Amino acid sequence: RNGAGKSTLLRIIGGIDVPNSGSVQRDCSVSWPMGRGGGVNGSMSGRQNAKFVCRIHGHEDDIKDRIAYIEDFAGLGDAFDEPVKTYSMGMKARLMFGMSVAFDFDVYISDEVTAGGDALFQQKAAAAFKKITDNAGLIMVSHGEGVLRKYCTAGIWLHQGQAYWFDSINDALKNYKESLTV
Repeated sequence: RNGAGKSTLLRIIGGIDVPNSGSVQRDCSVSWPMGRGGGVNGSMSGRQNAKFVCRIHGHEDDIKDRIAYIEDFAGLGDAFDEPVKTYSMGMKARLMFGMSVAFDFDVYISDEVTAGGDALFQQKAAAAFKKITDNAGLIMVSHGEGVLRKYCTAGIWLHQGQAYWFDSINDALKNYKESLTV
């Protein structure tokens, strides 16, 4: 449900926000939420943002290759060299998704991002999600039941401020659906 705290939980897991109480301990590398434009500087171009992120993650030695990968993956054309503040939400999402998958994380975070863009971008995104689920963990928020069944094996259902863990995504979805009929 909207407003249940899904995106907030992802932002806390990713280290973007902090909880009101308690703490989060991570012993692995975690991506920022894929496809969300909140982590880019709107005054900088897509290329400049990509370069900045490469430097933050210590990839000075292969910065050109990573930027080329991000540019190709995002498929923004000439807009890659324009200020991000001129981008549509979809363009920002493509840039952020490309920047996320250009780096190796132990866990990737996806907040409602699976199939935006044209057919070519959808193919790239599907291949990226396949690679992620083969080699790393994925924490995903989606209202798309098919997407959740495709990429997730377990699930967390957020209900009335509580998180309920299910070893089976089917059980998580079942409990979620049952809560809608009450």
